[in-house]
Amino acid sequence: MAFESASTLTHGPNFGLGRDGQVIGTIGVAHGGSHFFQLVLPSLFPWLIDAFAVSATRLGLLLAVFFAVSGVAQAFAGILVDRFGGGRVLTVGLALLGVGALIAALAPTFAFLLPAVVLMGLGNSVFHPADYAILSHHVSPGRLGRAYGIHTVGGSVGWALAPIAMAGIAGVAGWRTALVVAALIGFGLSFFVAAGRARLETPLLAAVPGKSRGSATIDYLRLVSHPSILMCFAFFIFVSLVLLGLQTFMPLGFERLRGMDALAAGAAVTALMLGSAAGTLVGGHLADRGVRLQAIIGVGLVLAAGLVWLLGLPFLPAWGIYALAAGAGALLGMTTPSRDLLVRRAAPPGATGRVFGFVYSGLDLGATLAPVLMGALLDHGHGDRIFTVIAGFVLCSLVCAMLVGPGRESSA
Repeated sequence: MAFESASTLTHGPNFGLGRDGQVIGTIGVAHGGSHFFQLVLPSLFPWLIDAFAVSATRLGLLLAVFFAVSGVAQAFAGILVDRFGGGRVLTVGLALLGVGALIAALAPTFAFLLPAVVLMGLGNSVFHPADYAILSHHVSPGRLGRAYGIHTVGGSVGWALAPIAMAGIAGVAGWRTALVVAALIGFGLSFFVAAGRARLETPLLAAVPGKSRGSATIDYLRLVSHPSILMCFAFFIFVSLVLLGLQTFMPLGFERLRGMDALAAGAAVTALMLGSAAGTLVGGHLADRGVRLQAIIGVGLVLAAGLVWLLGLPFLPAWGIYALAAGAGALLGMTTPSRDLLVRRAAPPGATGRVFGFVYSGLDLGATLAPVLMGALLDHGHGDRIFTVIAGFVLCSLVCAMLVGPGRESSA
């Protein structure tokens, strides 16, 4: 199929560096809030276990509820973005994160944490459809790749800050105080986005007179069943399997295969994430400079698959493990802006929110499958195959990306 560069995706006006910077900065900070809240409760697990006398398994169920709600609601959030505007939906989502954290802070029993994580899951569901709709509409075409890259890095910063902030506050003032602070952060970010909403709103999908809800549902199903959209959805399932496999099971694999201690094995994840952040920024520049999207994705994923496979070799020294992990992270990160631009290319006009909401729900589906698949390999004594399986998932995601074609002709 013909490759396309970022410059072919849109022919909108150049809004100017100042305005682009304001929009990118606002959305990057908001996305950091999304990832921050994903780790708010996990960062407080040691305190919650003592406070409610519950097992780690029961606390893990809270996270399962969080991501299940977020994944299911994400597709519906995309519909809301196209109907009511990205700025409004993003403002509400951040407020829901704050409300959920406040309920958790006041919870008298463990059971009260459940409605808290449901609200937080609903709040988390809005970010991908709202963020990408806003960036796609308000950022100049020549900076869109870098905008997507900074958006991704903003989320990584949120991941990095949450454990430090929550554990630090809980250690000094208690876990309830930490959750109150988290709630204030959510409310503050909601106000921050609301204050700049005039420059964030996205075009609304006009209601068609006489069209029933059934017809609207049929239109939505027709949209998301387009082959390119389904390939994007499948792509994100495999991406999630890769990322969750490396972030969660790579340290355990190193412990069992090489006898590495937990700290040394965990350092490989740090190398992976640092490499990913650097690669994402480079990938944004490449996409904006006209390098063809599927060429970036193809080269990046093929090389990344090779490095991941090499991580499973038994004779690697520690420095080689860290170098390969950082390199694999950089190559995977390099493809991130291009993959998001590829999704935008597949989305027909007026359907950006719905398309991003649907395809990104593939991440949550992959997140539910990864622990089962990787855990089964480890439990059955096949830890040496983890890296081969993950490398295979990288190549599967590559096949999906290569099959994505223009979706502009799809029904909106």
